[in-house]
Amino acid sequence: MKAVLFRAHGGPDTLSYEDLPVPTIGPEDVLVRVKACALNHLDIWIRQGIPAYPIPLPHVSGSDVAGIIEQVGTQAEGVTVGQRVFVSPGLSCWKCEQCLAGRDNLCRSYGLVGARTHGGYAEYVKVPFRNVLPIPENLSFEQAAAFPLVSVTASHMLFALAGLQHGETVLIMGAGSGVGMMAVQMAKLAGARVMTTVGSDDKIPQAVTLGADAVINHTREKVAERVKLLTEGRGVDVVIEHIGPEVWDTCLHSLGKGGRLVTCGATTGAEVKLDLRYVYSHQLTIKGSYMGTRAELVKASELMGQGRLISVIDRTYPLREARAAQELMLSRKFFGKIVLTVE
Repeated sequence: MKAVLFRAHGGPDTLSYEDLPVPTIGPEDVLVRVKACALNHLDIWIRQGIPAYPIPLPHVSGSDVAGIIEQVGTQAEGVTVGQRVFVSPGLSCWKCEQCLAGRDNLCRSYGLVGARTHGGYAEYVKVPFRNVLPIPENLSFEQAAAFPLVSVTASHMLFALAGLQHGETVLIMGAGSGVGMMAVQMAKLAGARVMTTVGSDDKIPQAVTLGADAVINHTREKVAERVKLLTEGRGVDVVIEHIGPEVWDTCLHSLGKGGRLVTCGATTGAEVKLDLRYVYSHQLTIKGSYMGTRAELVKASELMGQGRLISVIDRTYPLREARAAQELMLSRKFFGKIVLTVE
């Protein structure tokens, strides 16, 4: 099969379009013929190398996969050859206390397809049968690949961790990102007042279409000052953040007293400075988030099937052009998801 892989950590030039053997499945696995695979910033981090997260090389990235079941293991249940499926990115044991309590993203063995295992930058991918779910009939393969990781992340941040309520005000950083795109829609569905940021004026109408009540171009305005103006000096109840040091102070100073900040990423660096006096005097809550639960993903899939959530796809690339796709992601000159297609 054809696959895009890297044999050493580094820049986009390490990606290579090569032949690899088709994966051999085990009794509880399925083999999926990949039709589409969406990019995530995780792909960049894995390619660059994370010292605390060593992986065997060569490696095939890609956590968000949609395709057709090609083979079924002898002990796989509830799946059939020829079925259109998307892959749930989270890998759990499904036996421990956390998994059995429905908190599978807290499983001690939790990992991600495309990080802990080879992923969907290939013509075929092997995953446990529990990790495939039927694609809603109204979705294309590209749309089905574009929502799992970002939707489960956004849902977990907004509701499980931030506890966003109807009538509250939320600031979502980066409407053009995958998580931002989904979070804006979900927060609006929940009855919140939604503020968001973009990096160029051409992205403002797209953010408004998704449901944003106010869109702030962070290259032209000071976000925290604009937020205070829009909230009559009070600040927002919740901030959803996935960028890191570049926006950290802005996020904290956009919160009102008793506000909650949830972070899930560090695309501009791993370390921030924190004035604890500001945190406790304003009674702020800061939480870290990593992915979400299977139940949250199933709920997002239902909303996708009902047309209440949509996958915004900026553009698609054929698999062999994965390097160009990652370079576009690094440029930030996109809105929504970037998807690889496999013929």
